[in-house]
Amino acid sequence: MGVFVPIPGCPINIVSEKRMGDVWGGLTAMLVALPASIAFGLLIYAPLGGRYAAVGAVSGMLGAVVIGLVASLFGGTPRLISAPCAPAAAVLSAIVVEFVQAPATSPSTRPDADQVLALIAVIALAAGALQLLFASVGGGQLIKYIPYPVVAGYLSGVGVLIVLCQMPKLFGFPQDTGLWAGVTQPEVWQWTALGVGAVTVTAMLTAHRVSHLVPAPIIALGAGMAAYLAFGLARPELLTLAGNPHVIGALGGEGGDRLAALTDRWASFTSLDLHLLQMALVPALTLAVLLSIDTLKTCVITDALTRSRHDSTRELRAQGLANLASSLAGGIPGSGTLGATMVNIGSGARTRWSGVLEGAFALAAFLLLGGLVAWVPVAALAGILIVVAARMVDRNIFQLLRKASTRFDFAVVAAVVITAVGANLIAAAGVGTALAILLFIRAQAASSVVRRKSSGDHMFSKRRRLPEQVVVLADKGSRTAIYELQGNLFFGTTDRLFTELETDLQARRYVILDMRRVQSVDFTAVHLLEQIETRLAEKGGSLLFSGLPPNLPSGQDLQAYFDEVGLVKSSGQACIFDELDDALEWVEDRILEEENLVSMSRAPLALRDLDLFRGFDDSMFEALAACIRERSCVAGERIFGSGDKGDELFVVRRGRVRIMLPIPNGKPHHLATFSRGDFFGDMAFLDRGERSADAVAEAPTDLYVLSRARFDEMAERFPAMGKRAFSRLARALAIRLRQADAELQALE
Repeated sequence: MGVFVPIPGCPINIVSEKRMGDVWGGLTAMLVALPASIAFGLLIYAPLGGRYAAVGAVSGMLGAVVIGLVASLFGGTPRLISAPCAPAAAVLSAIVVEFVQAPATSPSTRPDADQVLALIAVIALAAGALQLLFASVGGGQLIKYIPYPVVAGYLSGVGVLIVLCQMPKLFGFPQDTGLWAGVTQPEVWQWTALGVGAVTVTAMLTAHRVSHLVPAPIIALGAGMAAYLAFGLARPELLTLAGNPHVIGALGGEGGDRLAALTDRWASFTSLDLHLLQMALVPALTLAVLLSIDTLKTCVITDALTRSRHDSTRELRAQGLANLASSLAGGIPGSGTLGATMVNIGSGARTRWSGVLEGAFALAAFLLLGGLVAWVPVAALAGILIVVAARMVDRNIFQLLRKASTRFDFAVVAAVVITAVGANLIAAAGVGTALAILLFIRAQAASSVVRRKSSGDHMFSKRRRLPEQVVVLADKGSRTAIYELQGNLFFGTTDRLFTELETDLQARRYVILDMRRVQSVDFTAVHLLEQIETRLAEKGGSLLFSGLPPNLPSGQDLQAYFDEVGLVKSSGQACIFDELDDALEWVEDRILEEENLVSMSRAPLALRDLDLFRGFDDSMFEALAACIRERSCVAGERIFGSGDKGDELFVVRRGRVRIMLPIPNGKPHHLATFSRGDFFGDMAFLDRGERSADAVAEAPTDLYVLSRARFDEMAERFPAMGKRAFSRLARALAIRLRQADAELQALE
């Protein structure tokens, strides 16, 4: 019988290495997640009384099993470990405390313990369903945009709440003793609990010095149980399980059946009325958002460590399914947890199957180690939770106090934390949402909606003008201001926009607003635009819009909206153009009309009327005419195309010609428009190269066509004509280059 020997470099070794990495990763992750899950379950159920501690422990373990299995099976983030988490424990424990302490003015305002158990299940079920809803509408992308100060404040508030809730267990206060009263009365301290808790906290903080292989919660839990055993040797009553408040107790409670207490909650569903169910809606929404944020935050960190990229929609769907399944099985909800995930990655895990194995190992522990869990000291779990919660508090937020620009962000964090501690997590969620809106408005108001500003004497249309017209436009173009806007025009940014425009409204006659990059416009912004239009109209000027997006991200048709609100009226001075170039051309035509430089004649220009040949004598015109031919084009006719061979210079006698640059797999780019008296095709005329763009007649057009070959022949016979022609051509091109330089300078 042969023996299989793995060969180095063989694919089977790679597969085995991956599987072993996933096995070790899942095992160590379970060792981190399971004790924390038990502690979280205890935190949630403890306000109901000591006899529910075991119910909480079982719920925590079941949550670790079901969430670990389902989230990893349906999720797509490699190495992510999902389990019951501190935010879920904090939210649910706060809700339980609120229910328990509610005034008993009527049966509906203060549910009994069985109804609270049912409400916890309803909240968890609703949270899972909401996560599925978030996934179906792309909520994974939206949750990422919740401001960091709000998230930091909420998570820090959760951490503070957990610490405050666990302090009585750490000190072993009697059941009805408040935190402040207990801290100030050392006589009520249980030194056994305090000793076990102190040993656990110390072990939790120093575990990394003992071993890098064994997770800190396992070392801390072992140290706490050892300390409890040491106290038990001195006090034998501590080694009795029945009625012992210092340990979790039998997982089945007084009856011994570890699942009976969980199944009893379903019988309580029939006692829930509409009022109690309504009480669960806001906590469920809060829990769903918080669990989604916690998961996606962990996914982002995992991506950075593993150089992968998670699918937020798929992950949210998996987390929703996991929380639904956990609730139906009697477990508590959870999320992608950072601590267990880091341990999983550090232990060599490669795939999402490590998460599945974590759930499987948790199931084995639940079935085989239930008796041992009963002896876990409550103070030890409190010590572990206090350290975990303390690490949730973002201490870097105090750095925000150093600079004036970030002190408002610190105030946001502090407000959320204070609300969470002083009121409850539901109120903190409301405060966080309101502050998120304020942060957005503050950020929008602080950033200018003006992306670029220019003037009509530095930015020109693509319609080529004659030299004398260019001179006038350069001199009179300062009457025009061009603003390229961006972002959101709403009540938070309109005042700053008006402030930036105010000087130009006094000095300019024409204002062009390029709206290509605008994301939204509200009615307040429209009202401001109406004021701008009115002020310009009073001095005979005009407000022009260009590049109005047909569909904003919100789905709004901006031009239709302007029509609906009456901003663009037939009797008004506001005009809309498809492109910025069209608006610039319209303004330039108005300026040239005012200076009487626009010829109304539509007759073709004669050779002697062209500016390009100004200063020619009769002999030069005769020589030039001998090498020129005439050409007429109908509207839409292609004069030449990109890549064509040719050496002709074209002079427009009548009509207009548009030059378009072809863009591969894209819309052709408009380079320039030439009209009556101007010329084009000069590049091929000078270097005899291929045409770089397309020339198309926009209207019925008459042209003079001057061939370079024919021109050279005539220039040899009439050198003065050739010298004069090149001099005039060079002057015209120099004017164009100066105009282009001015535009580039304005853009910079």
